[in-house]
Amino acid sequence: MKLYMRQKVFSFTDRFTVKDELGADHYYVEGKLFSWGKQLFVYDVATGAEVAFIKQKVFSFLPRYYVFVGGVQYLEIVKEFTFLRPRYAIFGKDWQVQGDFFAHEYSVTQNGELVVTIAKEWLTWGDTYAITIGNPADEVAALATVLAIDCAVDQQNDH
Repeated sequence: MKLYMRQKVFSFTDRFTVKDELGADHYYVEGKLFSWGKQLFVYDVATGAEVAFIKQKVFSFLPRYYVFVGGVQYLEIVKEFTFLRPRYAIFGKDWQVQGDFFAHEYSVTQNGELVVTIAKEWLTWGDTYAITIGNPADEVAALATVLAIDCAVDQQNDH
């Protein structure tokens, strides 16, 4: 399964849609404008229901994000302390993440099996990403993981 995410270039808050392989809107992502720390809400376009929520832990030495699916904390994503290349740890599932985060080319695996890969599409207006999900049952959690890692990378780039 593939999803495509394009973030708006000029926006005070994070607002964008995630499209399916046919180009139809599948999810809508909206950030909270005035909040302590980054907060993203993911909505199913068909039902309008919130399917995931990403929240940054505000007072943390390294970027830390919590992923909620169905109102329950599902994952915790933490940027690990490194000197050269960023690394992230995912707690709550036996998922490992590796790749080039600055280039937005990375994958998440579980026991060697693909959970999700993300690849940035270059020469497009705004940041556009192709997200390939191995198991459709992991779709929402995989998308929310990608969003949380993207927030952490953006936070590091801002400093």
